[in-house]
Amino acid sequence: MTDQNPFTAWMGHMQGMAKAMNPALESFTPQGFEKLWPTMPRDLMEQFMGKGLNPDGLDAKTKMLLTLAGLTVLGAQAEAQVRLTVRQAAEQGASKQEIAETIGLMGLFGGLPAMNKAMTLANEVLEGDAE
Repeated sequence: MTDQNPFTAWMGHMQGMAKAMNPALESFTPQGFEKLWPTMPRDLMEQFMGKGLNPDGLDAKTKMLLTLAGLTVLGAQAEAQVRLTVRQAAEQGASKQEIAETIGLMGLFGGLPAMNKAMTLANEVLEGDAE
């Protein structure tokens, strides 16, 4: 039996595997995972996530805002997913106001801590894009 934190041990093991596959991944962290996923171009996202597959259905922007709502209600615990969804929603044309309203409304259902966390994450993304 070891006294090492199980999460630390697991991360060390996973970093070793990542390094074996690609030495550039030696310093991989969970936060770095989201950087591996590029923001999909608007037309491509619409084709696969919006009306491309279902012309009578929801557009990709609406689906991204709904996804953000769900992630917020769940407590905004999946930080990388919240940031990725905000990036994708903005790429689909969602304004800062629409993103803020989506998160704000979910504060009624998920609570103020969840709303505050999601709002902080969204601001990180949206302010970072302005640079």
